[in-house]
Amino acid sequence: MTIGLVLLSLLMGVIVLWLFRQTVNVQPWQGSVAVHELAGGPSERPAAKTALWVFLAVATSLFALFISAYSMRLSFADWAPLPQPRLLMVNTAVLVAASLAMEWTVRAARRAEWDRMRERLRVSGLLTIAFLAGQLLVWKQLHDAGFFVSASAATAFFYLLTGVHGLHVLGGLVAWARASAAAQRAADPAGIKLAVELCATYWHYLLAVWVVLFALLVSSDLGLAICSSTATW
Repeated sequence: MTIGLVLLSLLMGVIVLWLFRQTVNVQPWQGSVAVHELAGGPSERPAAKTALWVFLAVATSLFALFISAYSMRLSFADWAPLPQPRLLMVNTAVLVAASLAMEWTVRAARRAEWDRMRERLRVSGLLTIAFLAGQLLVWKQLHDAGFFVSASAATAFFYLLTGVHGLHVLGGLVAWARASAAAQRAADPAGIKLAVELCATYWHYLLAVWVVLFALLVSSDLGLAICSSTATW
């Protein structure tokens, strides 16, 4: 169990570090910075980018605390995994597609292909909404099968981990809606590029977190599974 947690922590750390390096090396606000430098002002990192990374650090700490609490509760003798919903795999594929669509949105924004950027931004948002709908459907399946929050510790952690992740996804959709509104106006190209890049970073982060949580939910080979691979529906 300890080895599994270490591996999952390392995986999440590597993905987050890669996202950070990608964001630092690729600066979608470069045009506005160049104008600022020509005017004689210093080049500075946008406050929005700094705020995002502070938020991601806090969110990572929150998920780490929940995972730590889960690992401690797992050692109790009364731990009883619940059946594994097959829909979780479908939802994972949808979130991967949403993250890829957001990355393609960024590429279109960098090339100033505004129509294509708006189209891909809509696709990413719709896929993300589909992911949330799929997660709610999983909750409904659990509820209909009698797996309530108070049914067992495993069930409680299932609702907790997926619910907290879902709230972060919902918050990302708020940022997506604002970026979509700005993209429709197309009045500030540099600002739109920054907004889209920050959305993409956040979407990739949500995917990284979900990969770790998905492993906790279904990877019985690591000795960590909340859901049992021997029972699926």
